[in-house]
Amino acid sequence: MAYNSGQFGGVAGKMARSLMLVIATAWLALGPGFHSQAIAADEMSQSQFDQRVHDYILAHPEVLMQALQSLDQRQREAEAAQAKQVLKARADDIFRDKQSPIGGNAEGDVTLVEFFDYNCPYCRQMAPVMEQAVADDPQLKIVYKEFPILGPDSLFAAKAALAADKQGKYTAFHKALIGSRTRVTEAVVLKIAAEAGLDVERMKTDMQQPDIQALIDRNVELAQALRITGTPGFVVGDQIFPGATDLATMKKLIRQARAGK
Repeated sequence: MAYNSGQFGGVAGKMARSLMLVIATAWLALGPGFHSQAIAADEMSQSQFDQRVHDYILAHPEVLMQALQSLDQRQREAEAAQAKQVLKARADDIFRDKQSPIGGNAEGDVTLVEFFDYNCPYCRQMAPVMEQAVADDPQLKIVYKEFPILGPDSLFAAKAALAADKQGKYTAFHKALIGSRTRVTEAVVLKIAAEAGLDVERMKTDMQQPDIQALIDRNVELAQALRITGTPGFVVGDQIFPGATDLATMKKLIRQARAGK
């Protein structure tokens, strides 16, 4: 999965907060072997109490690892639960945004949403999987969410693709961009646009329209709400799953979504 390094600012502060939680969790994980030896707070000084905790953790460092693992698991479960709530509350934005380009069967009974970046190697890896899934399932609808997190070139490509949609040529242009074997720069985008038969000058003008930037901004905000921090990211049915996968897994998730309906 490709990530935007800018999304991970403030890591030191987050680690500091997490460490405090780990220490608190470690206290709970010390177990009766320690608690039975602890003197009530009003019977020992703070320094004595701190030293006893310090000595115990040094003698049993595995306690910190257990606490950290427990904390990490709880955080992941909480984030997943929050994302599921967002998925339910914002189903229209996710599955039925009228401005988001569509592939496959527009009237299909199952919708697969993809958040992607044209310069993400894993998104390129998924392109043939997506095509095969559509070819094998005539009732599958694809919703494309431009999620350009890998720099200015990616943003330019995303705007160009959405401008191509205004000319009714999104699908062909999208396939050409995602199938590129080189970095998708501004020059590459313009070259592919010309080869795809787009009116390049009109595309350049349409790229500046505020509705295109607004759609990209909505996609970014939506991805963050769904806890999708890298590309590709997929949503189908009530499932949110990050990263590349294989065709068999993709089909299994589609079947589950169809059965859930």
